[in-house]
Amino acid sequence: MRGRSFRTGFRTEWSRIAMVTVTISALIVVSALAATPANAATGKDPGRIAVPASTPKWLAHAKATGHASKAAPVSARVYLAPNGGLDALKAAAIAASTPGSTTYRKFLTPEQFNASYAPTKQTVATVGNWLERAGLTLRGVGENNSYLEVSGTVAAAQSAFAVKIGTFQHDGQSVQAPESTVTVPSSVASAVLTVDGLDTSTLRMTHSQTLPPPPASFVNGRPCSIYYGQLAAKYQADYQTPLPKFDGTTLPYAVCGYTGPQLRAAYEGSAALSGTGITVAVVDAYAAPTIAADANQYAEAHGDGSYVPGQFTQALPKANSYRHVNECDAAGWYGEESLDVEAVHAMAPSSKIRYYAGRSCYDDDLLATLASVVSENKAQLVTNSWGAPDASESSDLIPAYEKVFLQGALQGISFMFSSGDNGDELANTGLKQTDYPASDPYVTAVGGTSTAIDANGTLAWQAGWGTQKYSLATTGTSWSPLGFLYGAGGGYSSLFNRPAYQNGVVNSTIPGRAVPDVAMDADPTTGMLVGQTQTFPDGSVRYGEYRIGGTSLASPLFAGMTALALQHGGGVGLGLLNPTIYGQAKAGTFSDVQGTPKNAGNVRVDYANLNDPSGGLLYSVRTFGQDSSLPVSTGWDAVTGIGSPNTGWLTSLPSPL
Repeated sequence: MRGRSFRTGFRTEWSRIAMVTVTISALIVVSALAATPANAATGKDPGRIAVPASTPKWLAHAKATGHASKAAPVSARVYLAPNGGLDALKAAAIAASTPGSTTYRKFLTPEQFNASYAPTKQTVATVGNWLERAGLTLRGVGENNSYLEVSGTVAAAQSAFAVKIGTFQHDGQSVQAPESTVTVPSSVASAVLTVDGLDTSTLRMTHSQTLPPPPASFVNGRPCSIYYGQLAAKYQADYQTPLPKFDGTTLPYAVCGYTGPQLRAAYEGSAALSGTGITVAVVDAYAAPTIAADANQYAEAHGDGSYVPGQFTQALPKANSYRHVNECDAAGWYGEESLDVEAVHAMAPSSKIRYYAGRSCYDDDLLATLASVVSENKAQLVTNSWGAPDASESSDLIPAYEKVFLQGALQGISFMFSSGDNGDELANTGLKQTDYPASDPYVTAVGGTSTAIDANGTLAWQAGWGTQKYSLATTGTSWSPLGFLYGAGGGYSSLFNRPAYQNGVVNSTIPGRAVPDVAMDADPTTGMLVGQTQTFPDGSVRYGEYRIGGTSLASPLFAGMTALALQHGGGVGLGLLNPTIYGQAKAGTFSDVQGTPKNAGNVRVDYANLNDPSGGLLYSVRTFGQDSSLPVSTGWDAVTGIGSPNTGWLTSLPSPL
């Protein structure tokens, strides 16, 4: 199956900007909820039904270059609707996750879920027969009858889906795609959830059989502070050359990176909980070959405790099955994985962690990886530090993602996604928008804060994460503005209506699912120290440590902290977290972040060559609380959601009935 190039790891590490950047589709997506209803006839043929959101949204700005050759190849997946329909599945998942419901926390096993909701063998046969009669070849059936994989020619696809397939140029790509809405016969319409693959936009055909070596190294510049505010930035690293004040104030040097004990003390206090009995899944692309050794070395060095046998496990693709390695910058994902695993362990030292590796950063591979988490049913929490702007997500795969999220909710599994690192996305994409999957109503979107942890391990203050950058002028006597650098993603989704659980908490009249839901430390200036095997300039490959941030940090921090809450609540999952989170919005279990930091920002020092001072030092000011157009305010806001969890979150969940 060809895959759609999808993700950027939301790790922001302040000396290697966009280290994890991968190709992102430029498709423009409209609301999946506003698409043609599944029971609406096309008007051309009353015997056919439109597949929702199946018209490419880039058609308006594309250049048509002709009709696709009837003999051209087509490869597609026809995803099958859950038995009983997607709406029934949504209602059941919300009920199982909502306090007060008669089915609250009455979760299913995968076997029970499949017995109730998996498409039947008869459905597979019916849809398969239709596809084969149209001239397509059935190549395989997904696990639990989730999809049919087919191949054939353009002529066969046009016959099956009653749509002309043309050729187009758009956004630097030459593609073939449907010229209008895809339809299916009314006899199979209720069984077809979505169709993926007819549009070949952003598909990558380069394959690789091996993973690259560890990425190039990075070392934090010095000086830096052990805790927030430790060192005043009065002088440069020689402690003789003065640094200019910023707006008349001497700022502190940025922290070297918080460690597990600092983060636990700030967020969890003295709680006698450690996540025992809870498993947190981490999903990323690829797999760092040294992750187990790196994570254990980091934990031992910083007081998080060694992993006991069986505490860290991995679910990896078959040997030599990774693909799209170059396009996805596979080595860059190693750092993403290191951050996620080490942050979860820092917050929940006794929880089990199971790492699930996608074959690539492409949509179909990450979707398959999430599906395997649900199928295995070994974790109660799933943290995901990846995503892309809503406008880049192909609407044809959203129902397939949601089917996985909904099954997870009915099995007691909670999905968390980083909200993004580009603020309102305007500077990045030209459109104000949220990121998907964080914007999906059936996951928890985790935004970001700038977080000051003092010498006593106390959370001294929090502000919304948003950064303007200033560089030291060549004269050394002033700071030169460079503009918006990064900040927590958020806003109002164009893909989804506002879910009921946000009513009464999100008071904005702007429509759409509001993002994020909660927030934790994400600012690289106040980020976490992580350890990872890297390739150094002398050619050596060895373990090293550096500071890192982004909402990729916030999501695993929240997952680890929630593991403690689940431990206190009897060890049973919650399913979709959001009904519980918003139900506690005014209960004091989340601290409202109102965004008045003690300092305007911090001074950061970077090695020009990324490794040592021999190539010179770079000085900059990184500000707090300036997240593009996104404001921080009392109550829910588009940077921090309802706020950051405090010790009240740890004991807020009742034991299951």
